Amino acid sequence: MHRSLWIACLFAAFAAAPARAWGPLGHRVVAELAGQQLSPAARAEVERLLAPEHARTLADVATWADELRDDPAQRALAERTRRLHYVNFRGADCVYVPPRDCRDGQCVVAAIDRYAAILADRSRPDAERREALKFVVHFVADVHQPLHAGYRDDKGGNDYQVRHGEQGTNLHAVWDSLLLDSRGLRWRAYAAALDDDGPVSLPPPSPPLDDPPAQWAQESCRIVRDDGVYPRGHAIDAAYVAAERPLAERRLREAGARLAALLNRALAR
Repeated sequence: MHRSLWIACLFAAFAAAPARAWGPLGHRVVAELAGQQLSPAARAEVERLLAPEHARTLADVATWADELRDDPAQRALAERTRRLHYVNFRGADCVYVPPRDCRDGQCVVAAIDRYAAILADRSRPDAERREALKFVVHFVADVHQPLHAGYRDDKGGNDYQVRHGEQGTNLHAVWDSLLLDSRGLRWRAYAAALDDDGPVSLPPPSPPLDDPPAQWAQESCRIVRDDGVYPRGHAIDAAYVAAERPLAERRLREAGARLAALLNRALAR
């Protein structure tokens, strides 16, 4: 009874909230997990790049790419990067075809590749590399949120309405926030709890082998297809939360490990 009441209260809080890939909690958990796995050289470069903004850690900037849309001064950048938070597949085979799924590089897969290259290029100005770092931290987390790389024609679950008791929301909001918030932990404690589980076992590399972010997106798409993300009868209950939260947490852990590896390569001296 207590668990059902907790979930209902969460629905009330998030029913009207705009959907964003993982909420602040999820993004900061991924960033914290990644930060713990940085090499000394990468950590030092992260701190140097972020220092002018009075930030030190990846978690400090993990939500910046979402916050752009709430800052009138950054409205143009927010609009220019709006389509970079997700990728839409065109079928349940979940095979990434760039000309079809990412025209003109306007998707999260191409964005990760593009900003990682800018970050690694030490001939570029620090301000440009700092912006690239903030986008990379955010977009690697985004691509691991299953509904940011789906194939259904429902805007990543935004148009898929669900209910729990008397509360209504959409499936994207459930995955952005409700699943993780149902644990009742703040981001540092959440990251510590996931870290206590030990190193995550990452899926083996799969095609396209020259583009790891494409693999991460294809994994998310297959999760949407195969793993019960879409609830029967459009109903969310305690059993759904109990079944799907471990999957969401696994994706957080995978995102943290992969983000750290990407940054360690890009920022190696």
